[in-house]
Amino acid sequence: MHTTPPGIWQQIFTRRMLICIFTGFTSGLPLYFLINLIPAWLRSEAIDLKTIGLFALIGLPFTWKFVWSPLMDAVQLPFLGRRRGWMLVTQISLLLALAAYAFLNPHQHMHIIMGLSLVVAFFSASQDIVLDAFRREILPDNELGLGNAVHVNTYRIAALVPGSLSLILADIMPWQNVFLITALFMIPGLLMTLFIAREPQLPPAAPKTFYQTVVEPFSEFFGRKGVQQALLVLAFIFLYKLGDSMATALATPFYLDMGYSKTDIGLIAKNAGLWPAVIFGIIGGIWMLKLGINKALWLFGLVQIVTILGFVWLADMGPFAEVGASERWMLAAVIGAEAVGVGLGTAAFVAYMARETNPAFTATQLALFTSLAAVPRTFINASTGYLIEWLGYVNFFWLCFFLAVPGMLLLYKVAPWHGDNTAATTK
Repeated sequence: MHTTPPGIWQQIFTRRMLICIFTGFTSGLPLYFLINLIPAWLRSEAIDLKTIGLFALIGLPFTWKFVWSPLMDAVQLPFLGRRRGWMLVTQISLLLALAAYAFLNPHQHMHIIMGLSLVVAFFSASQDIVLDAFRREILPDNELGLGNAVHVNTYRIAALVPGSLSLILADIMPWQNVFLITALFMIPGLLMTLFIAREPQLPPAAPKTFYQTVVEPFSEFFGRKGVQQALLVLAFIFLYKLGDSMATALATPFYLDMGYSKTDIGLIAKNAGLWPAVIFGIIGGIWMLKLGINKALWLFGLVQIVTILGFVWLADMGPFAEVGASERWMLAAVIGAEAVGVGLGTAAFVAYMARETNPAFTATQLALFTSLAAVPRTFINASTGYLIEWLGYVNFFWLCFFLAVPGMLLLYKVAPWHGDNTAATTK
């Protein structure tokens, strides 16, 4: 590696990295709205855990987005260009959909809430398709690790809005106002699309026919990797974050059940997780410039697994009859450690998925990979409410820990320690 500290700083403070900040924030906001704010809203309105857990199924669009991703690769809207046109449409749709929750009541409109949540998930998944493709197309290969680390960490910063600010506001104002204020945070993404982002040049092999749009992205991946290796890559993508995803699926209801108030969660849980995630995520991106993606997946994944045990410890100590300073410090320690692990692990994981794509089929192949990564969050996380009621919190978090192991074992095959750390190669 020829990277030097001045070179690193030059790579960080660029227009490309600024765009990664915006893509991360506008991508993360609607997802955390669904997985943090909506469960907290429903639980505070005395909706049972089983129903809240089933809300994970609204994430179905994230697991099926590869179905309509070829459309977004092939069709150029008549404004702003191939990528930015779709970005604008999805962002305006999300702004309006998030605001619509202000007019609903969980006890009277549960079916409408579920339908609206599916709409939010659909437009959020669609936005992710085009933002992932856009980001891949503007980042050179040597900046994939750093650029995706910036994206992932601003993605996590976006959780502060629905997961912290909105919860604090919910203690002092009606939920209707909370939803309207939260929806306005989609505006920075709109401004990025209109004024900061520049349309990438169409690749020479941009798909035009049905075969090129739908079939070629998948056949190219399996042809390049070989069927066995391609299936191992897909299995790894499915399993690498399975345990962590399950452990945090009902994190906000878990904190409430441990005796913490919404303000505790807003001020402590979210903020304690923010700065460790940001600092170690950026450090992880810089490390990847030197370590390479393969070694980062090993080292960061190990940290990611170990920090799940913090939830075991907190569940074993609670629930708390009274929450004082020591209990708040416990929560801060658990969430801070989890944020370090997930911040590091996710940065390496997203960079790995980007590396495995062919630039001619960026949107479709990345959508396939990220769809698989979202399957645990959607299907398996839907069962977490039932698993918690059956096993209890302590045994449930132990289960999450053991389910994180298979993904790490697959690293021997898909990202060996001394393997290639640049672009994916034909097997």
